[in-house]
Amino acid sequence: MAAIFIERDYNSRFLCKFDSTMNETINQSFPKAYHAIDEETRQLGFTMPSDVQTCALLRTLAASKPGGRLLELGTGSGLATAWILDGMDDTSTLVSFDHNDALLAIARKHLGNDERLSLVLSDGAEWVHANTGQSFDFIFADTWHGKYLLLDEVLAMLRPGGLYIVDDMLPQTNWPEGHQEKALALIQHLEGRNDIWIVKQHWATGIIIGVKRWAGDVNNSIADNDIDNATIEK
Repeated sequence: MAAIFIERDYNSRFLCKFDSTMNETINQSFPKAYHAIDEETRQLGFTMPSDVQTCALLRTLAASKPGGRLLELGTGSGLATAWILDGMDDTSTLVSFDHNDALLAIARKHLGNDERLSLVLSDGAEWVHANTGQSFDFIFADTWHGKYLLLDEVLAMLRPGGLYIVDDMLPQTNWPEGHQEKALALIQHLEGRNDIWIVKQHWATGIIIGVKRWAGDVNNSIADNDIDNATIEK
């Protein structure tokens, strides 16, 4: 009996130690500009910044694309942008656009000197239509375009093996009426595609990560699941 109690005590202490380590706490360094950007974002009253767990994931995924071309749709104030840059190597490049000049000014102030970064003031639809010939290894869609609007056009820019990431797929307090239906339609649409593998993460604000399948593996058609872009864009 004594041996059993000793084993149980050991397992209990091990699990307790495991629980205190394997959690959502970010113990690695934050990007140098992050806290300054965060402070100015709060002062501006912007209430939809990227979740810090999501940002840490973006940095990790960006690091998997050395020499890559990365795209962020929706710079905001540059919070997520800072993390993506932190994960990139010296030969990678990042294009990030937003239509809000006040928010973009914060990103320019703190990140604008990074030669790997191109910050663009642009409407989402205008940028996508003007850049349909470009291709990227990593796309983070943090605005309507590339997520709820012009999804096919943006996914066409994703190279085989490239990563497609969207967040805020779990219900948020700032969602407008009817947005939950759009999110559910997007999930079903992505699940029905046969040109991209996806994994849904019930974590942070709700994240979907997709990987573009190789051309020889698929015919780039959309599965017949009665979900189309018209449903998502309503």
